[in-house]
Amino acid sequence: MNFRIGNGYDVHALAKGETLWLGGVQIEHDKGTVAHSDGDVLIHAICDALLGALALGDIGQHFPDTDPAFKNINSKILLQKCNDLANKKGYSIVNIDSTICAQRPKLKDHIPTMCKCMAQLLNVPTENISVKATTTERLGFIGREEGISAYAVVLLKNI
Repeated sequence: MNFRIGNGYDVHALAKGETLWLGGVQIEHDKGTVAHSDGDVLIHAICDALLGALALGDIGQHFPDTDPAFKNINSKILLQKCNDLANKKGYSIVNIDSTICAQRPKLKDHIPTMCKCMAQLLNVPTENISVKATTTERLGFIGREEGISAYAVVLLKNI
């Protein structure tokens, strides 16, 4: 069986008056992400991990922020497109491990909903998607609540 692994990272600034989407779920918060799309850093990191595992570049190459077609696009659509690319290349997702770095809001109660949402989108068992959340102990731009980031690792297997 042939396996491929990819990692991804994304970061967005936070600002008042914007919405906060993580893992396909809208999170109530006084700040949201500043982005061309909906700014879902978790999904963007997973997209980059998928594309990296396939040696297909990154999310910016496939969905450039200079293209008006992607203005305010729902990141769940981007995730589905990346998964479709994997499937067309003969690969399916084995599992995803990811981490969101945010000082606030606390995300523990939202994680099961994120996992369920992405599992349904990707047609994989919920238990194969791991989402963790951490703070930066008030250090750096994340600790100052100026931004949010996410890391992801994806394992693919040949179908």
